[in-house]
Amino acid sequence: MTRARGESPGTRRHGARPTSPERLVEVVDEALRPPLFRSLCAAVRRLGSEGIRRTYETTFWFDLDATPAAMPEQAAKSLSSVFWSRGARGVEWWLSRMWTHDVRVDFHRDRDERLALSGGPDRHPRISSVLFLNRVRGGALAVTAQLPDPRNPALVPLPLEADLVGPAPNRFAVFDGRLTHGVLDARNAVPVSRLRARGELRLTLVMNGWTRRPTGVPTFEEAGVYRALVAPRGR
Repeated sequence: MTRARGESPGTRRHGARPTSPERLVEVVDEALRPPLFRSLCAAVRRLGSEGIRRTYETTFWFDLDATPAAMPEQAAKSLSSVFWSRGARGVEWWLSRMWTHDVRVDFHRDRDERLALSGGPDRHPRISSVLFLNRVRGGALAVTAQLPDPRNPALVPLPLEADLVGPAPNRFAVFDGRLTHGVLDARNAVPVSRLRARGELRLTLVMNGWTRRPTGVPTFEEAGVYRALVAPRGR
């Protein structure tokens, strides 16, 4: 792997050609104020393993003009200028909690999932983003302009040309919501199978910015789950 020109620490270009294309991912370190980041991480730790098997299916809608009901919404509010600048009025958010030896997410493009499954068109967010909550070995986010390829394990496009972002606490990665992305395993390799050696629990907050609310996504208060994430009153 070679380092992409002009990249920030923790971002690398995988499979780069001699003249590297423009970076696909914007990376900001120390994205949240330290007290807010510590409070967010503490809330996620209190949550423990609750709902972890359905972590990717448990998503929430937050209108950026609303009062945050959960700690992740405090984070979204703090970063709201990033979403507004891309034309988003709200975010769909969820917690990504995965073991790096057993990555169960294929390369994909974010979309209005319920709309697509009901036979509607693929509608993508204006902006996709990942806020890393901890540091783990491997587990890089890979973002590519290539389409997922169903002929390959994990739907990875080959040869893969991608920007890689390594997990680090309070690191915020932002990219176009139409781009393909996936997660690499503990060896920073495409996850083709479960690894024998146990990895680490990789924790992130995913926030996708939309111009309108995705189909059937509840607010945090409507969902009535993850009560450990409730934001303290007065914030």
